[in-house]
Amino acid sequence: MNRKFLSLVVTVSLITAAFIAPAGASQTKNTYTIAFQQQIPTDYDLVISKAGGKILRVLPEVSGLEVQSDNPYFLNNLKAIKGIQAANVSLVLKLDDKKINPVDANGQPVTDIPQADQTDSYWDYQWDIQRITHNGDSYALETGGVEINGTVIHKAIVGIIDSGIDFNHPDLKNNIVGGQNFVPANADGDATETDDPNDYGDRYGHGTHVAGSIASNGKMHGIGPDLGIRAYRIFSASGNTQTTWIISAIVQAAKDQVDVINMSIGGFDSISRYTYLDDKNAYSDVADALLYRRAIKYAVDHNVTVVTAAGNESLNLNNPNVITSYMNQTFGYLGFKFKGASREVPGQTPGVITVSSSNEWSKDKIAFYSNYGSRSIDVAAPGGDFGPIYDQTGDLKLLDLHYHTFSTFPTNMEPYITSNLRGYALMQGTSMASPKVAGIAGVIKAHNPGLTPAQVTALIQQTAVDLGKPGNDELFGAGEANSYTALTGMKK
Repeated sequence: MNRKFLSLVVTVSLITAAFIAPAGASQTKNTYTIAFQQQIPTDYDLVISKAGGKILRVLPEVSGLEVQSDNPYFLNNLKAIKGIQAANVSLVLKLDDKKINPVDANGQPVTDIPQADQTDSYWDYQWDIQRITHNGDSYALETGGVEINGTVIHKAIVGIIDSGIDFNHPDLKNNIVGGQNFVPANADGDATETDDPNDYGDRYGHGTHVAGSIASNGKMHGIGPDLGIRAYRIFSASGNTQTTWIISAIVQAAKDQVDVINMSIGGFDSISRYTYLDDKNAYSDVADALLYRRAIKYAVDHNVTVVTAAGNESLNLNNPNVITSYMNQTFGYLGFKFKGASREVPGQTPGVITVSSSNEWSKDKIAFYSNYGSRSIDVAAPGGDFGPIYDQTGDLKLLDLHYHTFSTFPTNMEPYITSNLRGYALMQGTSMASPKVAGIAGVIKAHNPGLTPAQVTALIQQTAVDLGKPGNDELFGAGEANSYTALTGMKK
């Protein structure tokens, strides 16, 4: 019989003005993630073919494979192959593209920011960067590069695993040092996806916004205006990706010797053996969790500091059963039933800095959408929200988009719905918080390249501005990360 497998589509850290919108499910093209216990066998192509599969991607550094199969018994057939530790239907992660139109919501759209050709600087609109650079004072200590004979030499490189970067953005183009595309040919039925490794331009907007917070240098400024940035495109134009594409990007970034990786992405994975069930089949997605763990270890072992977003489901990540309950509530209508404990990934994976989202107006509350957890959040950074009145009332008619964060946006895309600007946009999410910490890690490495990822992490936590309850707390972790205090702390 023919059997199609539904894949779990996980909401990724938002790029949008809207947060509260469950993701849907899509048909998988019968792709599977396989994790071997040790090395991939030399005859892997033959043994997978005999089981009914076709190799799509080989991940030797983490002993993993991405395989396609139309055989309904493929997972069962894999049990006969010696050395396979785990296998599962490939998870599809999706950027949440549901947007709240502020006009429809009766909120006030932002129209008072001048067009790019009408101003020399957007610094006045960068409340987030102002705050965590001590109003720009950190730039006198470290910008991430040095100018020699009119050319900026980047002292540290941040790899951005995301939807790509706009090559031509005037605030970014001088700091882009290359990249790679990991989206396969004809992904999502898009004929423009050709598997060209050099096709890492942004087709979605998310990666360009993230990049601006790290290293923009023009009308707006990032944390490290002279940091180098390298783009690793793992999202299709439709905003979809898979775990194996992300793993490939992590490994390649480590091979490229970046100093920092930022992943403004997030989904959920299983701690227990069986993650999701329907009436007829039980599928393990432990393979995805294993490969994440191995890839991040690979990066850290290659002296790369890895920064990730905490996610935007307003969940206590300390309680894995709460996450499982959320997944059942969100995806139960599809016939899935999740059992056991779950966690957020790649956040909560050993070796990463997991970042929650702070806001402009409160020292006691994080953004309403941000996940939290005392053992799960390392630090916070500004990600923006709808403002204090919305926080008090929950009334979308009273949201104020000025409390979002301002950053770069692709110049070849229509202005984002919250403003009339081309090349810039206002957004909110832990996606917007994570790159601030990645930028701080970047300037730290530029200032002292000998520091290990553990030392960079410790410095960021030790010099974070304590918000919320005194000491480490479930909302802010060690506090709100700050580039100025981190750099001045290095001088003591």
